[in-house]
Order: sequence, then C-alpha cells, then structure tokens
Amino acid sequence: MKKILLPLALAVAASCAAAPADVNQLNKMSQRYAPVALTADTSHLSAGDRQAIKKLIEAAKIIDVLQLRQRWSGNEALWAALQKDTTPLGKARLNYFWLNKGPWSILDDHQSFLPAQVAGIKVPGKKPEGGNFYPQGATKAELETWMNALPAAEREQAQWFFTTIRKNQDGQFTIVKYADEYQADLQKAAALLKQAAAATDNASLKKFLTLRADAFLSNDYLASDFAWMDLDAPVDVTIGPYETYNDELFGYKAAFEAYVNLRDQQETRKLDFFAQHMQELEDNLPLDPRYRNPKVGALAPMVVVNQVYGAGDGNMGVQTAAYNLPNDERIISQRGSKRVMLKNVQQAKFKSTLTPIAKLVLRPADQRDLDFDSFFTHILAHEITHGLGPHSTRKDGQPSTPRQDLKETYATIEEAKADITGLYVLAYMMDKGQLQGTLGQGEAAERKLYTTFLASAFRTLHFGLTDSHARGMAIQVNYILDQGGFVSHGDGTFAVDFKKIKQAVTDLDREFLTIEATGDYARAKAMMSKYVVIRPDVQKALDKMKAVPNDIRPAFTTATSLLAQ
Repeated sequence: MKKILLPLALAVAASCAAAPADVNQLNKMSQRYAPVALTADTSHLSAGDRQAIKKLIEAAKIIDVLQLRQRWSGNEALWAALQKDTTPLGKARLNYFWLNKGPWSILDDHQSFLPAQVAGIKVPGKKPEGGNFYPQGATKAELETWMNALPAAEREQAQWFFTTIRKNQDGQFTIVKYADEYQADLQKAAALLKQAAAATDNASLKKFLTLRADAFLSNDYLASDFAWMDLDAPVDVTIGPYETYNDELFGYKAAFEAYVNLRDQQETRKLDFFAQHMQELEDNLPLDPRYRNPKVGALAPMVVVNQVYGAGDGNMGVQTAAYNLPNDERIISQRGSKRVMLKNVQQAKFKSTLTPIAKLVLRPADQRDLDFDSFFTHILAHEITHGLGPHSTRKDGQPSTPRQDLKETYATIEEAKADITGLYVLAYMMDKGQLQGTLGQGEAAERKLYTTFLASAFRTLHFGLTDSHARGMAIQVNYILDQGGFVSHGDGTFAVDFKKIKQAVTDLDREFLTIEATGDYARAKAMMSKYVVIRPDVQKALDKMKAVPNDIRPAFTTATSLLAQ
C-alpha cells in the first residue's frame, strides 16, 4: 500500500499512531474542527411539521448507534466504556471518539488515538478496511473468490448496498439483510418515522416516511427512494443507508446516515434553471459520444436546505456540504439523482476554513477573487455531475457498472470526476451566457470561479489523503499543475494561469469520464498511483495551515431548542 503523506505536521497528531494520545494532544486534535452553531428558521413550520421534525431527530439518534456498529464490531462496547470514565482524559477520549465515530482519527490516516486495550476491549491500531460489513479476519481475496462462485442473483445480493456478509454455523460465508442484521434498532426507527408521518400534514413527506419505515423492515428501499426523489416539503429529511465510503475493502456496503433539514424555498427556486440544461450538459461532456446518456434525468430535483440535525455517516469528522443521492443505478437511470445543498453548513465552512486558507495560499491580488457564490455553485455543480456521465458498462458481454468495475478506486475517481466535471460545465454555461443571474460571465466571473476552486482545493487537501474526496483532489491539483493550469510560486502560494486552465480541465475530465465509461480498473489504479501524493510545493502550502481548522464541528442548536419545547 502506498504511503500517505499527511498535510498536518502536528506532532501530537502524528504520535497517536505510536502511542495513545494524552489530554493535551486530544484537545489539540479536536481543535482542528472549528465549533459552529448551526441554526435554521423554524418560524414557518406548522404544528404538525414541528412535531414531525422532533420525531425525526429522535430517529436520527438511533442512526448514530447503527453507524457506530457498522464501522467496527467493538465500537458500541468501547463507546459505553468511555462514557464511564469521568476523568479529564476519559472525557477527552470520549469527545474525540464521538467526533470520529470510533477510536481512529479521520484526519490522521485513521490511526488509533487510544491504547491497544481499553476496559478489556482490544482496539485495532487502524480502522478495519471492511468495517463491520464482513467477517472479522476475512481477506479480500477469499471474499472475492466466494462471491465470484455464486449464482448471478446471489452474487448481486452479496455485493448489494444493504447486506452484510457473515459466517454461518458451518463457518461458511452467508448473506444477511440489513433488516435482519439491525432488526431491533430499525424497528424502533421505523416506529418513529411512522409517528412523524402521522404528525405531518404534507402528503409527500407522509408518503416518504411511511415507505422508508417499511423499507427498514423489508430491506427493499426502491419505492421509498423514488418517494424521496418526489419529496416536496418544508421538512426535508434524508435517512437510511446510503454512502459506501466506510467499506474500503470493496466499496459495496452502505452506511446509515441522517440529515434532518428545513428547505430554503427561495434559494431552491434560484437553482431550477440547472434542471433545464441537464441533457445539454450531458451531450457536451468531453467524452466519446457513444458513452453519453441519451436520456439523462433532466427533471431530477435540486433543493437548498438548512441543516437542523445530522447523524451517523452524516455527522462524522469532515462535514458534508452537499450530497447527491440515491446511489442505486436503477433510480439514476430512470430519474437521475437528487441534489441537496446544505447552505448553512457551506457558509460555516467558507467562513471558518476557506477564507483563512485563501489568505495563505493566494497572493493578495488573487485573494480579492475569493467568492462564496462561486464556492456554493461549484458544490452544486459537483452534485449535479454525479448524475452525469457513465453509469453502466459491459464486462465480458455482461451488464455492469463503473462502481463494480472500478472496485475500491471508484469512490476516488467518482468524487474527482464530479469536481472537475462540475468545473467544466460551469465554464461551459458561462460561455453560453446561462449563468448571468448566478455567477455572471466574462473574465471577472471566470477569475472568481477558478481562483475560488484553487483555494478550495487546499481546503480539501488540508483534510489529509485518507478520504476519497481528498485523494481525488490530489489527482486534480497535481494533474493541472503538470498541465500548467495552476502555477506554483515556490513559496507555498499558487495562482491560476487563465490561458491554460480550461484545456487542462477539459483533458482531465475526459480522462475521468473515459475511465468510468470503460470500467478500466488498471487505468484508475495507475492514475491514483501517479497523482495521489502531496508534492513538495503543495506541502509548503499545507505546512502554513497548522493553525487553520480543517473543518467545522456543528452544534445543532435549533434541534436542541425544538426537543426542549
């Protein structure tokens, strides 16, 4: 495995892999997340929706526990043990454990910050690649051999989002549905969703919550995912198993998460124009036309929300600023994907992390081009372009998907593809005069877009290369530097070469899209091997950021207020 270079040279953080962190070290590690109070305006909620959102927050708290169990089989017992230790060290450990949803520091290559044994519980020195989705000690090779020998229908279930792999009484691998694996907790969560459904007077929310409660018990999420796509309510909720990043062995298994949000209807209406151009954007991607989708989900919904509460995979380490779901290719092929923008989270990130970073990596003349609207809109474009490009392939004459073909490289390639394709389509729309009411057009608008993207790249790299988003960003930065689109001044500051940036973006986008269209695993591995590194000039910039928070740590003050009422 390639050695990952960390962007943070904090001795306290680096030392946690060799020895357990003490109170001071844990506090310094926690300070890499800037505390922010997330608020949302609830004044417009009906009495029914106000009651519904309280039930949804209660259900989200169950999701927190489910996701703990998915990350590691010993997580819940360790969490319980840490809660009993009321010493300053015990409190610091519990605080950082909850921030990371486990004993491994996300910003430090998932190394443990705890002793090798806590209250009789053995703590792995590094997060298990397969989480708790596969039998402990099972190797990737033996799991692949078993999966490949299964009949097609069983193999699909073994690789499906919503199943775990366990060993039966005979020691043989067997498939277990999430509905059975997590039955007790899912029954409680389903009951709360039914109560929320009964409380709300919004028909689309009532339908989604009812179907999602049923899905928790049946393990069939298709109908509820379609209902989620149609959700049009003041209370905008995402709850269930979705992202597969925690399965670093194969990238198959979905982690439970929850986002309880309030829709910002005024901002959402501003984004409607993107839906009008989805097919046009697909038709103009820098990709061989035979791989383009002739029927992209042009009517896929896009919403802007303010987050009230996050849980599970939706509140762990680096906070999500937007998400693009569902990941089920059956839905994507028919309806596209739904983009949800967490505006209050994005504003907090921009203020707490990106603004101070820009002052370090950009020269004063370029700092003037840092722009929240460009930051916000690129995140939107990133989410939009998850739904563009190839979503089906053929391997040995059989239907397949980029996710299956690219295996563990998929998350990195897909996140990078969404970043760079988002940049590509925004430039395309600027050239067409389609963003005049959002970002504008012309040289000034382009300067803001590319300069803000450059500064934001360092915000992502500041997380470390332990995350698929950051690995994907390392590919982009290094590739564009090689093509001359970005220029290093040699002192830890960088600039955009506006004569070369568009071609560099186009060429890189073509590479990502082609890798996915052809399902070329070897090509993806080679790209990652070459570009997922921190080069010396980039390291100079990262070294200057030691005092800048890596991300935010939200306090859900509106949720607390609602539950107290």
